[in-house]
Amino acid sequence: MERLILTCNLCPGDVVMMTAAVRDLHRAHPGRYVVDIRTTARELWEHNPYIHPLDDRDPANRVIEMHYPLINGSNHAPYHFIHGYTQYLEQQLGVRIPVTEFKGDIHISYFEKSWLSQVQETGFQGNFWIMMAGGKYDFTAKWWNPALFQKVVDHFRGRIQFVQCGEKGHFHPPLKNVINLVGKTDTRQFVRLMYHADGVVCPVTFAMHLSAAVETKPGKPRNRACVVIAGGREPVQWEAYPHHQFLSTNGALDCCDQGGCWKSRCQPVGDGDEKDQSLCLYPIDLTPKLRIPKCMSMITAEDVIRRIELYYEGGALQYNTPRSKPRVGKKAPRRRLAA
Repeated sequence: MERLILTCNLCPGDVVMMTAAVRDLHRAHPGRYVVDIRTTARELWEHNPYIHPLDDRDPANRVIEMHYPLINGSNHAPYHFIHGYTQYLEQQLGVRIPVTEFKGDIHISYFEKSWLSQVQETGFQGNFWIMMAGGKYDFTAKWWNPALFQKVVDHFRGRIQFVQCGEKGHFHPPLKNVINLVGKTDTRQFVRLMYHADGVVCPVTFAMHLSAAVETKPGKPRNRACVVIAGGREPVQWEAYPHHQFLSTNGALDCCDQGGCWKSRCQPVGDGDEKDQSLCLYPIDLTPKLRIPKCMSMITAEDVIRRIELYYEGGALQYNTPRSKPRVGKKAPRRRLAA
C-alpha cells in the first residue's frame, strides 16, 4: 500500500473539491493507498473514512502538493472544477481515477445530525435558506449589489427565513429581517448549518460548493436548492452544478464572450497583491466606495426571486407558515436527541 500525504493551502471551496478526488481515488483503487491530508479548513475532513493519520517524519510517505492546472483551459474545455484535482492526481500517480459523483465528499456524524441547529437555538423553528450577501476582499469582482439582496429578503418575508452568514472581517453588509450569523460560525459549524438549510443564495464561493457536497436531511429533496449569482467571471461549465440555478452572463459582454473573464477586482485594494492588476473592464459605481462588475449588475433581484420561486412552484420545497416565526427573546433548549 502506497502512503500519500496530500497538501493544499488554498481556500475552503478548493478543499471541498479536493475531497472528491480523495473519494474517487479510493473507489477506483480500493486498498492500494493510505491517504492523509495537510490542508486549510481541516474541519472539512472530519469523519472522512478515506483519511488515515500518517507521520510526517516517515520517509516512506509520498507528499503531493495538490493543484488543478485544468483551470487554465476552463474557458473552452468541457470540464467541471471537480475534474481538476482528480486529473492532477491521475498524472502524479499514473493511474485512472474516474469521477463517481458530481459533488464534493463531506461527512457528518449521526450525533452532529441530531444536534439542534444554530438557527433553532435562536428560537426559530421553521425552514431557512443561507444567504451570503458579500464576499472576500481579494475577489471583489464576485460581489453583487447589497440592496438587491435586501430586496430578495423582503420579497419572501414571512415565507422564507434567510440566515446571513460569512466570515468576520470580510465584506458582509448587514441585512434587515434576517438571522445574522456573520462571524458566528466556524468551518464545522457552517457544515452543520448547511445540513439543516433548505437552500443557499450566494455568488460563486465556498457555500456554493458546500451546498452540493453536504447531504440533505431526511424528507428533503436529494439535492439542496441553490441560486448562484455568477455573472461572467467564470465559465458556466467549470462552476455550475446540475441542480443549482446558476445565473450567468457569459456571452452577453465582450469581456466574457469566450468563457469567463477571470478578473479579480473592480478597484485596487492596495494590499500589494497582484490581484490589484486584474481589474474588471466594466465596473459600475454603486456608491463612492463600492463598485461591482457590469455582468453582476445585469442580474436583477427579480431574476434571483424567480429562480428561488421555481423550487416552490415545482413542489420540491414548501414555504414556512406563520407558526414558524421567531419567538423573540427565547432560545430553543440546548439538548440532543437520544442516540
